[in-house]
Amino acid sequence: MASLILKAPLDGVVVPLEQVPDPVFARKMVGDGASIDPTNQLLTAPCEGRVTQLHRAHHAVTLTTADGIEVMMHIGLDTVNLKGEGFTAKVAEGDQVKTGDPLIEFDADYLATHAKSLLTQILVANMERVSSLAAASGSVMAGSDSFLTIQTIPSDAAEAEAAGKTSSSEAILIPNATGLHARPAAVLANLAKRFKSRVLLTRGDDQANAKSVVSIMGLEIAQNDKVVIVAIGPDADSAIASIAPQLAAGLGDEGTAPAPAPATTEPDPANAPAPRPRSDDPKVLLGVAASPGLGVGRVFQLRRDEIDVPEAADGEPRVERRHLEDAVERAKNELESLQTELRAKADPAKAAIFAAHQELLEDPDLMEIAESAIAKGKSAAFAWQRAYSTHADRLAQLKSEIMAGRAIDLRDVGRRVLGILTNHPTEEPEIPADCILIAEEMSPSDTAKLDPKRVLGFATIGGGATSHVAILARSLDIPAVAGIEPRALDLANGTQVILDGGTGRMRIDPDPAEVDIILTLKHKLAEKKEADLARAHEPATTSDGHRVEVVANIGGLDDAKQSIPLGGEGVGLLRSEFLYLERQTAPTEDEQVQIYSDIATALDGRPMIIRTLDVGGDKPLPYLPMPREENPFLGIRGVRIGLEKPEILRTQVRAILRAGIGRKLRMMFPMIATIDEIRSVKGLVMEERAKVPGAELAENAVELGIMVEVPSAAVMARQFAREVDFFSIGTNDLTQYTLAMDRGHPKLGAKADAMNPAVLRLIKQTVDGAHAEGKWVGVCGGIASDPQAVAILVGIGVDELSVSVPAIPAVKAEVRTRSLGDCQGLAERALACDTAAQVRALIPTEY
Repeated sequence: MASLILKAPLDGVVVPLEQVPDPVFARKMVGDGASIDPTNQLLTAPCEGRVTQLHRAHHAVTLTTADGIEVMMHIGLDTVNLKGEGFTAKVAEGDQVKTGDPLIEFDADYLATHAKSLLTQILVANMERVSSLAAASGSVMAGSDSFLTIQTIPSDAAEAEAAGKTSSSEAILIPNATGLHARPAAVLANLAKRFKSRVLLTRGDDQANAKSVVSIMGLEIAQNDKVVIVAIGPDADSAIASIAPQLAAGLGDEGTAPAPAPATTEPDPANAPAPRPRSDDPKVLLGVAASPGLGVGRVFQLRRDEIDVPEAADGEPRVERRHLEDAVERAKNELESLQTELRAKADPAKAAIFAAHQELLEDPDLMEIAESAIAKGKSAAFAWQRAYSTHADRLAQLKSEIMAGRAIDLRDVGRRVLGILTNHPTEEPEIPADCILIAEEMSPSDTAKLDPKRVLGFATIGGGATSHVAILARSLDIPAVAGIEPRALDLANGTQVILDGGTGRMRIDPDPAEVDIILTLKHKLAEKKEADLARAHEPATTSDGHRVEVVANIGGLDDAKQSIPLGGEGVGLLRSEFLYLERQTAPTEDEQVQIYSDIATALDGRPMIIRTLDVGGDKPLPYLPMPREENPFLGIRGVRIGLEKPEILRTQVRAILRAGIGRKLRMMFPMIATIDEIRSVKGLVMEERAKVPGAELAENAVELGIMVEVPSAAVMARQFAREVDFFSIGTNDLTQYTLAMDRGHPKLGAKADAMNPAVLRLIKQTVDGAHAEGKWVGVCGGIASDPQAVAILVGIGVDELSVSVPAIPAVKAEVRTRSLGDCQGLAERALACDTAAQVRALIPTEY
């Protein structure tokens, strides 16, 4: 054992790493050490060594001592975003340096105004070589004061400890009737994680990481399969002695002897979660309606095998970094192609979901963790896998439910890059014809690639009715159920099921007579669809003469053209974000005028509502700089972006006013929460109207409205109605903010149902407030396209339903089936219900 003393590389005050306001450093994900709040502007070498990494942004450098200890120095927080501005490197990779030699000079004044913090982290990256580490305290002087005192372990001793011994069990016959499915696989993984050794489950030439549930299930171990447990490491014998008997006893699976949980994970009954809804019928699984429709097919379990990656790099760190950079760029290109494909297959606006995926690939923290591992000699694939997995796990565990749901998106893009690095690119799985997919989770990429001719429906354990995956399923017209009971994962491939996306149910092994009933019903639904289309151009009028306007939600010119033959009476929501995506600068005023005019021309005199730019939170723009926020859904988003960046909003307002001359255009502002916000926006519109010739004439007036997406707007609807000409209720966000549930959250998304009586009451409050002031109300959220919701919305008093383009004929037909009195009676009963399920039960479906 040897000692290594690092001299202070800067003048300043020592700050414990745990106090650094960045979880990557505070949780010691990159390494251990301490931080300095600098008072000078030159980073110097804390010891002798070789420069093994100099970040291309010149904000971080790594030295490796002759004994192999890797010392990483990182100037400031979030300084990678400065892309080298404010930094001057005094060394290059490969240089030999002595203690006190200059490494990087930086402009402290520039960093203080452009970075999150000047705190500079000095870390030992390969902590497996360290037995103890002590940091100085108080003030230190560069080059003279000791900063870190390190006791090191010889490299051969560390390698010997890591290698340990190898131990194997006797052959074990699997007793589980359904093999090692999800539950016993999870028990096995938890047992294996108790040990430091690497634990493998082997069957013949196949093997799996016994600490990974996915890897275990990927072997598809069946009853009576012969397996062997292999452990490699310092506690290999103990691992085999503990795990083998439990595996032989069935790991506590149904019908086998129970296996105790590991001591460290023994659940406290008091902490057991509340039971989720379960069906009393063993042949029926319950979930949440995510995309309407019926599917009769055979189960196909969609599972992903882990990609094995080499830990050690084949080449120099600079070569591995280049491999990673190339893979990330290729992944971005694939995502752009996927957006193009999705626009061609369905609603172009849905392609915007993947803009957020491209943004994730540029996350500086993600790249920093990966590059740190590469600097330690890890392969690009291993470093990237560890980086995105660490990030995703951290997101999934956050208290913020909104951010926790983003772990699925991060794993999706992470797997895409990893596939490129390992030459196992993300491909559409080999899915059999006429199948019903079952998955623990479906990523947006998985869903966008589905072929509706082969996939008759899908069900997921996580997610909800308003998640990105559900939105994509509806746009592709694929029945889907979210939040289904976990025992769906136990169904064998080939099991026949009936999936009802309209009610959120799946029936297992239906008898032939029931299948015939469903096929007959599907035929009737197809006939009804044709009949609805034949009457699509008739008005949506109740049986006693009450008229409801049915218009389209669109994401571009093609959608507008498609809506007319389907009976669309105008556009209730033009999502203008499509103009701002996939470009490096904002669209010009003339560009916007042209596209708004083209869409208005296609509508041939029908009215159109243009929603101003709505980004932030779940819909970021690649080129629009926005501050990093703990909770972007409660931060700068929607109209707040326009008020924060008025030049963008002013340009769009002028474009709409110009396009509105001689046309029926309306302007709508998203995420309005306070009276002050709408008054500020109205003042801006008045200023821009004065700059557009003819815009002030009465015949060219562009009406102003707001999206009611925040409960405060619904509660104060009457006051807001005095400020604007109309309301349009965005029920997706209104549901999220009312129930405090992110629509993409894997655990809560299934409960975020807009038919919840609390949401319906806010809709009623909005309608009453608007009508009291003589203003009209539309609904443009997903609930407007829901057949079970149409009559209730009409009964509440909604004047306009803005729906997805394919749903226009069916929604108009639904309005015609009842009288206004019947609708009002349904609405009254719905508002008195306790749960969304009770509301949906008021309008039963045929199946």
